Amino acid sequence: MEASVGVRHRWNVGAEARALLILTGVLLAFGLATVYSASAIVEMQAGYGHAHLLVRQLVGMAIGALLFAIAARLDAQIWERLAWPVMILSLVLLLIVVLPFTAAIAPRIHGARRYLFGASLQPSELAKLAVIIWTSMLVVKKGQAMRRLTKGLLPFLVVVGSLDLLVMLEPDLSTAMMFTLVLGIILFAAGVRIGHFVALGVLMIPLLYVKIERLNYVLLRMSAFFDPGAAPPEVSYQLRQSLIAVGSGQIFGVGFGRGRQQYGFLPFGYDDFIAAHIGEEWGFVGLALLVFAFALYGALGFRIARKARTPFLQLVAVGITVTTVLTAYLHIGVATGLLPTTGLTLPFISYGRSNLILSLLMTGILVNIGSTQEKVFGVGATDPLPLRALPAR
Repeated sequence: MEASVGVRHRWNVGAEARALLILTGVLLAFGLATVYSASAIVEMQAGYGHAHLLVRQLVGMAIGALLFAIAARLDAQIWERLAWPVMILSLVLLLIVVLPFTAAIAPRIHGARRYLFGASLQPSELAKLAVIIWTSMLVVKKGQAMRRLTKGLLPFLVVVGSLDLLVMLEPDLSTAMMFTLVLGIILFAAGVRIGHFVALGVLMIPLLYVKIERLNYVLLRMSAFFDPGAAPPEVSYQLRQSLIAVGSGQIFGVGFGRGRQQYGFLPFGYDDFIAAHIGEEWGFVGLALLVFAFALYGALGFRIARKARTPFLQLVAVGITVTTVLTAYLHIGVATGLLPTTGLTLPFISYGRSNLILSLLMTGILVNIGSTQEKVFGVGATDPLPLRALPAR
């Protein structure tokens, strides 16, 4: 009998998942070196040690690596049952951040309230995962009802719209737009009628314009993007310094640790504008390789999604891949002046423990989706478990 020989289960990591694991390790190593290069002098000028941010980043990486290992070995299908708890937790944490009487644990940092307990926890990062798994779960649950506007699309807009509203109150318009964009891509991948998106988009344009008009910093950033020379210096300064950094790098860069922006000319050159620091020290070649690395991440992620065990995991893989790659390209686009300034960091590379931990957790989930489970009988004998087939699309 099966029990007499002893049975255990193990995960057989697929080729795409193995390549994704190697790529993630390369990005993490490069990220640590870049964070140290971009922050060492600035931190010493501020009275800290030269490795201050590097050590903090290593702590975040250690936590993220632990969660990565757990997620890679845990059947990713479990996230379908955790979708509502993660979404509710995200809503509660985001609400705590913006309540007027919680300023003691959610202080205003650089003009915005985005963190809990100083700068230790950023709830909007957890909300990214919540949008992915909750949307994927509900799409699969509703099935053909997704073709109907009120019963299909409306619940998604209500819940994710609540997330959007809370992060816009921080204020953080770029993250709100990311939530909505990821939601739309997952729904599109699930086959929602395009006409619904068009109709709702037309209805939301006036509301979005009114909200943006109230967020003065958004209008100032847009003016700096369209006409940097005419924008107020305090608004366009960061973008100008970023372009100076990228331009001075030319083809091959000035060399690792030799960039001038590390002396503090470029604010937040180790997180929001770390791609500009890479462009200065590694040049066009460095940025091109960075673009290629995230393109490879996207290709591997979509291949994993195509081979996923269930429809839920297929949509989760699409959501994780899109979130990671899109965030990276938006960050690079901002640093090179191709897009208006946002607060999006570069996954695996920028300083920021919340984003680093979330990126590793999501990649761990993606690795598990790219793996197959096997039964192991006794010593050396295996019998693959049957996988549920994806429905015809």
